[in-house]
Amino acid sequence: MTTTTAPRPALPVVPGVSAVRARCLRVAGWAPPVLALVLGVSGNWDPSAWTDEVVTIDVARRSWPQLMDLLGRADAVHGLHYVLMWLVGQANGGLNECTARVPSAVAVAVAAGGLTWLGRLLGGPRTGLYAGLLLALLPTASRYAQEARSFAFVMAVAVAATGALVKILSGRAQGRWLVGYAVLTALLGWFNLLGLLLVAAHVVTVALRRPGRRVVVRLLAALAAGVAAVVPLLVLASAQSSAVGEAAPVTAGTPFNYFTWLLTPGQGTLPAPLKLLLTCTALAALGLLAVRRRRAAPLALAVGVPWLVVPPLLLMAVSLGHPLFAYRYLLFCLPALALLLALAATVVPPYGQVLFVLLLSVPIAASHLAIRQEDSRQWDTRAVIRTLRVHDAPGDAVLFSGARCGLIATAFKEAFTGRPDLGAARTAAALGALDNLPAGPALLDQRLARTPRVWHISCNHLSSGARQAAARTVASREEALARAGFSPAYRHSAPGVDITLEERPATG
Repeated sequence: MTTTTAPRPALPVVPGVSAVRARCLRVAGWAPPVLALVLGVSGNWDPSAWTDEVVTIDVARRSWPQLMDLLGRADAVHGLHYVLMWLVGQANGGLNECTARVPSAVAVAVAAGGLTWLGRLLGGPRTGLYAGLLLALLPTASRYAQEARSFAFVMAVAVAATGALVKILSGRAQGRWLVGYAVLTALLGWFNLLGLLLVAAHVVTVALRRPGRRVVVRLLAALAAGVAAVVPLLVLASAQSSAVGEAAPVTAGTPFNYFTWLLTPGQGTLPAPLKLLLTCTALAALGLLAVRRRRAAPLALAVGVPWLVVPPLLLMAVSLGHPLFAYRYLLFCLPALALLLALAATVVPPYGQVLFVLLLSVPIAASHLAIRQEDSRQWDTRAVIRTLRVHDAPGDAVLFSGARCGLIATAFKEAFTGRPDLGAARTAAALGALDNLPAGPALLDQRLARTPRVWHISCNHLSSGARQAAARTVASREEALARAGFSPAYRHSAPGVDITLEERPATG
């Protein structure tokens, strides 16, 4: 005798529930970019501009012919960003620290929105929402949303390029996305040549997914077109000097430091216990993801892991022979970490997600507060301007020592009106260069002879080579001040700068 099992009654369908849920998910998808923009703009006027930002503001304030002259001689690798900032300055009637940083905040918001979309493609709406929110909340994203340089733009383009790759691998709308992938690859290189390290991660992703010969051939053609568009920049940049910052030495601890930097930027933004808590929590989440990887979307892992790992490994390898390793060049890998942490959150039960949030909340909040302090950057330019405003007198002049230190006076002309720079023979803008032409000893002695008081400003946050050159410049200018009868009357030190008021002793 056979028995049949009665089918279970279907669950009742509540009209409109699926539509409401879909609408809620669409609305929630706007939360990451809005949150990223709010955090990026909030307090961006507080940190003082540092070396690289001073260069950006100075270059963006030049005339169009002066800008083109500079890019034909030096720093063409940042040319696209300089042109963009020049346009922003023209639209706003000039640049200051706040307005110069807003485009970066917009770029981070675009990256957060793009990662929400990418996460949805890879793992569904929940993965996308978690990934976008994590990217918006990570302090390193906000730190570079408040920096007037190109790194946030590279990150936004990297997210878009990875999204185009995923679309191509999915087999949908290949023609349109192939063109987009080529264009985005070119943009990646034009914003920062080291951004092209992402291509190596994409190659690993394609190898893992094995999409078929036809797709691979098309991808290679798109990639070749994108890289070809960057060749003129490579040729031009190879013969130029650039504003390259200090490269960190590659050691056994570099991978761990890289991972920690992605979670919270440097400059002592977190006490060691909170930084350790943040790092260990993130590592534990990734370890849990590795254990439960079968529950995660395979394509998401094939995209996220190479994106996070391959570019830093390549940059470390290159830096062993030619030092280039600077953490900020790898900001475009931050979305990969956010994506993987989001995947980890989706493979744990709700109580695990709550614990994850609680453990991360305190160090993330503390880091956000720290990066918005005035002295949280390598140079405290504002300390220079404030010291002069409080203590200067009519007839005072300034004398800068240290690479690009003199650009403080040209980037913030309003603050130095009536305070001539005795150490510059010609400005960087007039030279089509990044540095002022220093005055020779005879010219400097002439100028010092006619000046009652001099503010000697030396910038000491420099690369090792530039620091040695700056020390020689400081020594020679202190000798010139002594020959002219000056002696220190007031000193003040701030991050990256030393400020000394030099006066002649009062006579009879």
